[in-house]
Amino acid sequence: MHRPTITRALAIWLLIILVESFHGMFRTILLVPMVGDFPARQIGAITGSAIIFAITWFSMPWLRGTQQAAPKTWWAIGVIWVVLTLVFEILLGRALGLSWQRIIEDYNPAQGGLMGLGLAAMLATPWLVANWRKIKR
Repeated sequence: MHRPTITRALAIWLLIILVESFHGMFRTILLVPMVGDFPARQIGAITGSAIIFAITWFSMPWLRGTQQAAPKTWWAIGVIWVVLTLVFEILLGRALGLSWQRIIEDYNPAQGGLMGLGLAAMLATPWLVANWRKIKR
């Protein structure tokens, strides 16, 4: 993967995290009082995935630049985003005083946590968008 592609992928990830942080604040302020904390987090995983898709969709021409990227490039970008997001979520959760159990709950489908699905969507989004937008490989 070329350095400009990595730099652009990181910039897009920062935008995703910024928008997702605001999404989380609005979810807490608006949705939690209506449906409760856990259902709001489940809804947030779905709407968050849609936000990530939209950001990727609109930034894909810039991300691609002049590079004719192979499918592995899009998957590599997804992996980078997932790893950075996991680190960010864990560090932020711990900084906010959340227990490990509470953080892990969001990723445990047996407890209704959908963050794992959200991360799977994040992983696949660059590849999906590149294919749907018919970006040449």
